[in-house]
Amino acid sequence: MHILVLGAAGMVGRKLVERLVRDGRLGKRDITRMTLQDVVASQPPKTSIPVKVVTSDFADPGTAAPLVAERPDVIFHLAAIVSGEAEAEFDKGYRINLDGTRHLIDAIRAVGDDYKPRLVFTSSIAVFGAPFPDKIGDEFLSAPLTSYGTQKAICELLISDYTRKGMFDGVSIRLPTICVRPGAPNKAASGFFSNIIREPLAGKEAVLPVSEDVMHWHATPRSAVGFLIHAATMDTAAMGPRRALSMPGLAATVGEQIAALERVAGKNVVARIKREPDQTIIGIVSGWPRNFATDRALKLGFTTAEKTFDDIIRIHIEDELGGKFVG
Repeated sequence: MHILVLGAAGMVGRKLVERLVRDGRLGKRDITRMTLQDVVASQPPKTSIPVKVVTSDFADPGTAAPLVAERPDVIFHLAAIVSGEAEAEFDKGYRINLDGTRHLIDAIRAVGDDYKPRLVFTSSIAVFGAPFPDKIGDEFLSAPLTSYGTQKAICELLISDYTRKGMFDGVSIRLPTICVRPGAPNKAASGFFSNIIREPLAGKEAVLPVSEDVMHWHATPRSAVGFLIHAATMDTAAMGPRRALSMPGLAATVGEQIAALERVAGKNVVARIKREPDQTIIGIVSGWPRNFATDRALKLGFTTAEKTFDDIIRIHIEDELGGKFVG
């Protein structure tokens, strides 16, 4: 099996590649080749599996064709710019998040000769816009209120339509906010959800730009990788023509996050969180969904690695900090 990962150098991409290399197989099939693409250069993983690393601009019209010409069996499409950056840089967001996807799916179509790969696309809960019910169910209208959410929603529709036409076998998974994200803060408007946990655990101060009553939908990086693997191996016939799914997660307020941090790590760690309201972030977050009923995804076999926000913090400490933190 040949696997292509677009956006392989990003946080979720790296963790996905680590999992694929560790398992050596995807579902019931051995992995025989991997192609890893990103705009930044990266080192290939240590593995006996042949790996080709491609450094290119995903949104360039000439990038996708040579990648899919090698007929990968599964394509993980994780390449994108994040929410805050897409909102601040309008043209860049549409070029990368929308045009790049369109180039990809047209390149798959152009291969012809009955080539029909499984395409797994990472969408976002940002495809939903306010006003919301208490829990967003599978029938709730996709009506985004941000450029990022609009770009993801358009891609979902394209992937469903191309799948309906038999051009590939597509699945769009709407990821919750991935928390706690390892590494340095990024330009995502949702970054503070991770920052207020990750930085205090590392002995650093973190800024909280919103009020503690803000509720959001979360999942760990470990769960995100599990979602991707399941989307790549599941029986898509059970999905029917509706190829976009909201993933399971955990709803928690910022206050509940902080309370969980205190239970897991203590008051000294929580004291490193500084309240500094940011009206731009407050405005973006106010249009985001807060809670979901993901019955369809659960029935199709998607599961999470965490049950409480305490679990989310412990998973971060275990996976990223070697089981230790700065108290």
